[in-house]
Amino acid sequence: MTRKESQAEPGTTAPEKAPKGAAASVQSVDRAVSVLEILARLGEAGVTEIADELDVHKSTAFRLLGVLENRGLVGQAKDRGKYYLGAGVLHLAGAAAVRLDISQEGVPVCRELADELGETVNIAILDDDVAVNIMQARGSASVTAQNWLGRRTPLHATSSGKVLLAHLPSALREGLLARPLARFTPHTATGTASLRAELEAVLDQGYAVAVEELEVGLAAVAAPVFAHDGKVIGAISASGPVYRLTEEHLPELAKRTVAASTELSRRMGYGF
Repeated sequence: MTRKESQAEPGTTAPEKAPKGAAASVQSVDRAVSVLEILARLGEAGVTEIADELDVHKSTAFRLLGVLENRGLVGQAKDRGKYYLGAGVLHLAGAAAVRLDISQEGVPVCRELADELGETVNIAILDDDVAVNIMQARGSASVTAQNWLGRRTPLHATSSGKVLLAHLPSALREGLLARPLARFTPHTATGTASLRAELEAVLDQGYAVAVEELEVGLAAVAAPVFAHDGKVIGAISASGPVYRLTEEHLPELAKRTVAASTELSRRMGYGF
């Protein structure tokens, strides 16, 4: 007896009842992923082929393909009726590849900068409306510093976040600035006008600074990392306690951080 949704013949066992609720949702997700795997293996396939592979009725396969097509994950060759993997899969794979590449290429750059400065160095990327730290290196002076790896931080209150925010398309940036901005310390900038001015300065000078805006006692400087197409794909930052990263030391810290970001951008193909 297969899982196909056919009527049972007299004298045979009745077909298994379809799962309900959460079980049905999990089964649908599992089948949708299976469709993508089938198309990745076959290159293209029709509804009948996919239904046979999944051991389901053609109507079920057609519904799954319709959902995936609406999300851009599969496409259909109208002249042949065959389905294939869509551009949406490429976008997902590309995003994963960029994240993997920047973290791999950033290892030697971060370690060198951390050794040079003695401070904590991080690479962060944009994830919706926050910055996510995907790579970290610690200098000799930051042995007891907290672990930022994997931490999601607000864009408006961190140096990396300001870099990522400043380089967003204006419409998207304004949409994020229009949201209520949380205040983490007395130094957190939550006014839209002041943030706009600061973001313009980030674009002009090539780096961002955050002093006690996320945590009291913490200062940081960040610079953008560019991909081969000129888009900003991340930010590299150096952070440490304010008693070491004083106002007098920040310009030199920014200079070295920008140099590191330039090197990482070169490794990512920028400038070629």
